[in-house]
Amino acid sequence: MIYLQLFFEFFKTGLFAIGGGLATLPFLYDMSLRTGWFSPDDIANMIAISQSTPGPLGINMAAYTGYLTGGIAGAVIAPIGLVMPSLMIIVLIAKALAKFKDNPIINAIFYGLKPASLALITAAWLRVLQITYHPQALLPGAEVTDPPFFWAGLGLAAGLFLVLRKWKVHPILLILIAGTVGIIFRL
Repeated sequence: MIYLQLFFEFFKTGLFAIGGGLATLPFLYDMSLRTGWFSPDDIANMIAISQSTPGPLGINMAAYTGYLTGGIAGAVIAPIGLVMPSLMIIVLIAKALAKFKDNPIINAIFYGLKPASLALITAAWLRVLQITYHPQALLPGAEVTDPPFFWAGLGLAAGLFLVLRKWKVHPILLILIAGTVGIIFRL
């Protein structure tokens, strides 16, 4: 029964999480609260492990969740549930898109999916920040306040990374800089 539930939960996530691995985070938080399979704090571990292992983030997080919940079989079933909606939709779209590829309505739909995807990823990113700096924010009814200039500093850091990326700075240097900034923010 747990395997069917795992498949169904990740099938729903795969069906509605448009935008990649980080877009699955709001669904994982909801799943955590509804099922109790893992704690919201475990999501930070999922992200860290999923980012440091090869493969797509969403698949890695599904496998991690599946393993926590149902062992090896769960680690196989959860990612299958996550990719199944995409696979089915891609097959259907591939058949239909050949007929409608020049249709302005179809082009408008694809154009409209871009901001929706960006919004899901941004919401997930902000939630990860909130948990990172305020783990107590996960508790029902908890109110947290950010330190002064927190969001301004975060915006400056993001701007710095965009500039460094434009200058083609090596990714390892960016990781070291991000780690240093993280240490400074935690002090």
